[in-house]
Amino acid sequence: MFFTPEEATLLSMETGLMLAEAQMVVAMRLWGMAGLWNVTSDEPVRMVQEKAEAALQSLAAAGQALMGGQGAGQVAMAALAPVRDRTRDNVQRLGTQGLRTV
Repeated sequence: MFFTPEEATLLSMETGLMLAEAQMVVAMRLWGMAGLWNVTSDEPVRMVQEKAEAALQSLAAAGQALMGGQGAGQVAMAALAPVRDRTRDNVQRLGTQGLRTV
């Protein structure tokens, strides 16, 4: 019913990584809007769409874990996974685009 110490540690680490990645993505997107970072023209639309998609995926994953009888730690990790996947992918994608030089 409760989190094991291992689940709490893993959830804390994954949440921390997701939050750090989210801040990097926000910074790169803002720099892109200011013309300082290379981003595609569809980035503003993408950043809105992906949040709704990640929220739905998170809800579905948590629901499946809950209905599967998994514990609180597993349900929380299932809910976090789609969001963390997005932030990790965005950091990798935006990070390779780099600073605009001209």
